[in-house]
Amino acid sequence: MDWGRADSYLEPVALIIIVVLGFSVIQGFRRGASGSAKHLFFFIWEGVWSLVSLIAAWRLASFVSPMLEIWLEGRNITVPAGELNTFMQVWYTFVTGIRDFPLMRIGLLLVVFYLLLRTLSRIAGMLLVPLIVDLLGRLSPGRESGTAGRAVSRIAGAALGAAHGAGRALLILAMLFVYVSLMPGAPLAGGIASSPVYQEAAGRLLEPVAGRVLAEQGPVFTKAVEAEFKRIAERRYEIIDHDVPDEIKEAAVKLTSGLEGDREKAKALYDWIGTRIEYDWDKADNYIDHGVWKEQTPDDTFRTRKGVCIDVARLYAVMARTAGLDVKVVTGLGADGRGGYGPHAWNEVLAADTGRWIQLDATWASSGDWFDTADFDKTHIREA
Repeated sequence: MDWGRADSYLEPVALIIIVVLGFSVIQGFRRGASGSAKHLFFFIWEGVWSLVSLIAAWRLASFVSPMLEIWLEGRNITVPAGELNTFMQVWYTFVTGIRDFPLMRIGLLLVVFYLLLRTLSRIAGMLLVPLIVDLLGRLSPGRESGTAGRAVSRIAGAALGAAHGAGRALLILAMLFVYVSLMPGAPLAGGIASSPVYQEAAGRLLEPVAGRVLAEQGPVFTKAVEAEFKRIAERRYEIIDHDVPDEIKEAAVKLTSGLEGDREKAKALYDWIGTRIEYDWDKADNYIDHGVWKEQTPDDTFRTRKGVCIDVARLYAVMARTAGLDVKVVTGLGADGRGGYGPHAWNEVLAADTGRWIQLDATWASSGDWFDTADFDKTHIREA
């Protein structure tokens, strides 16, 4: 890195580091040697115990997670019949999510154990305060004789403040390193990675320690977390849509009665929804132009005969489940007819007799045949 170039200091990461170091030096100068030493000690104490607590919490979470899963499965938790209020929807989404989604379960346990261990470490630190103050008492301003003694204390405090600032700066750079490594395409990641100060710290200090692990495992872990969040969002819709109104039940049963195969039932529902639910362009335009999203239930879609892709997919799902089908709501990207893609939702139904998932898009039914077509994947890209 060329430290002689002015732009090395003017880019955002460098400015942040300079501000942190400058603030810490001034803070240390004002506190003097005794106060600065005490704050530096507690900064190191907090840093060490944060790392120790995180490692211990991870090991505890990994150990307890399988036992919690078994315990929750033994409770036979089922969503009660009838309409659920908002609190009950959140509760059952949370409980069944902890039971069924391993990353969510481990993440919750990690937070609980980490907060518990950090609380204990803070209590221990508070008990050590009198001892630290007593040990550093000889350097206190009250015992510094004359102007020379106070000046020495100020200079020593500034030096200790600089050490404290270096620790703070390294912590900030480490956080930026993790952010860029896990999400290289995220906002500001490119600018951070191009920073000379960041490159120097990453190349000399951070990559030798954790760079290989983050480079190999980071993107995999990030994708796994994204997939789990998607499954949690889908679970929320499953809970909300659990109570199926009688009108929808009757329609689903009537449409599929007398049909034997899962494929025939799925096709009958596809044809009915695809020819009766009109695409709600006003709702779509209101969201695209103004960012206003109108949430609606499958019952709303069934009664109004209008909805966007996610509304159609949710209505199809509740009708398919009523008919005894194993169905999924799939989210991803759909072709927009202009060479691009936009957010979209559709369904998959399991044909039990063949073990194959049938892809279908009832939203697009009015524009063609989108039931188990050979080129379905050319126009639909599911989220990873």
